[in-house]
Amino acid sequence: MRSKFKEKMAETLKAVFPILIIVLLLCFSIAPIPPGILMTFLVGAVLLTIGMLFFNVGVELSMTPIGERVGTIMTKSKNLFLIIFITLVMGFFITISEPDLQVLAQQVPSVPNLVLILAVALGVAIFLVLAVLRMLFSIPLSFLLVFFYIIVFGLAMFAPADFLAIAFDSGGVTTGPMTVPFIMAFGVGVSAIRSDKHAADDSFGLVSMSSIGPILAVLILSLIFKPEQTEQVSEAIPTISDTVVLWKLFATEIPTYMMEIALSLLPIIVFFGIFQLISRDINKRTLIKICVGLAYTYIGLVLFLTGVNVGFMPAGNFLGQTIASLPYAWIIIPIGMIIGYFIVLAEPAVFVLTKQVEEITSGAISAKAMGTSLSIGVAASVGLAMIRVLTGISILWLLIPGYAIALILTFFVPKIFTAIAFDSGGVASGPMTATFLLPFAMGACEALGGNIITDAFGIVAMVAMTPLITIQIMGLIFKIKESKLHKETVYQTGHTPLDTFGDMDIIEL
Repeated sequence: MRSKFKEKMAETLKAVFPILIIVLLLCFSIAPIPPGILMTFLVGAVLLTIGMLFFNVGVELSMTPIGERVGTIMTKSKNLFLIIFITLVMGFFITISEPDLQVLAQQVPSVPNLVLILAVALGVAIFLVLAVLRMLFSIPLSFLLVFFYIIVFGLAMFAPADFLAIAFDSGGVTTGPMTVPFIMAFGVGVSAIRSDKHAADDSFGLVSMSSIGPILAVLILSLIFKPEQTEQVSEAIPTISDTVVLWKLFATEIPTYMMEIALSLLPIIVFFGIFQLISRDINKRTLIKICVGLAYTYIGLVLFLTGVNVGFMPAGNFLGQTIASLPYAWIIIPIGMIIGYFIVLAEPAVFVLTKQVEEITSGAISAKAMGTSLSIGVAASVGLAMIRVLTGISILWLLIPGYAIALILTFFVPKIFTAIAFDSGGVASGPMTATFLLPFAMGACEALGGNIITDAFGIVAMVAMTPLITIQIMGLIFKIKESKLHKETVYQTGHTPLDTFGDMDIIEL
């Protein structure tokens, strides 16, 4: 256990340290911020680091084995109606308990909170069922993605402008750090009962399908409810006069997140408890290990969310305001890209995704290659988001060509890369994006006098879009390299080697 903590600590520091350095460099150069906000950020960074450490260890000990066992046991029953019912109920209740969904509901004042929460939860549940059925019946993911995104963008043409950015943001917001590790492990468990060579390819794709449900739900609601005046201003930046005020700022928020995360974990624990009572396939030692892992996951998420929400939000907002107020406001584009490049590596669920991809593909797609591709994608998305803040162009001018490129690529890259790419979009747009990049964009938008709802919101959607392209481009490079190696092998030996696209065991990227 000690070695596991040591390994995870090294990974966590590697992810958090660059963000800390970038913010400090900005603070002591072109974007000075008050000492109180800087201290809040530093305390938040410490809580974030400790929280990520506990979360990563906890997920490995609990969430991953729970998800895999539930998926395997459920699909072994071979009762299709039971599988559909359990997946629907599970998707609905896990989504309702996602803390970020409550935040999303507050951003759409035109729609009653309960209506939006139930609609989004139902959307996620339905698409999670479709994702499981796709895996069981080996339906190509690319066809489903093209079909549903045509519907999404068709509805977007009729949606009010105030709903567009929030609707596309909702896809990334509702697949948060609580649901993603469980859903991804659940997919591995479902695919485990299949013995064909494409089972590994189909173990991914649940997050990508689940992300479509919230977008459709909000777009449909936008056609029913008339938008109100939704112009917002950034939340007030707290004034920190001394260390006692600083302590109280964090201490008053910790109980809130303790309750939120407890409610988020409850559905997963209940489902696992029911399955354990039915199957009884886990020994006492493993069960204790899972319980310890759940405790680590709980502690980690409480500390992480307290750190980023209390410590990172004010710093992100103030930095955005300060940089956008400079005579050379355009500099916010490259600065945003640099922040985006490193900040995605601090997303809790990104650790889970990159490790799972490396394990499922036996190292053929390395965690390092995944991380680099995600970083490039998020850097590009934040750059585009800052261009939107500066110019006020509609988000559809970026999303339509972006998704068109991503969907076209699905027909040319190995299937596993398509599934991983569309999963990575929901994974990359997590709490770090919502609590640092979004306030950063909101602060910049406010300083420039723009419309926060139409110009700043949408950054989560941009972060969710660009990895779809970069990961699939990585897949295209993989395919070209494999094809070249195939030809060289034939030329040198005179024999045709076995096709390895499904096995993914030739090239380590």
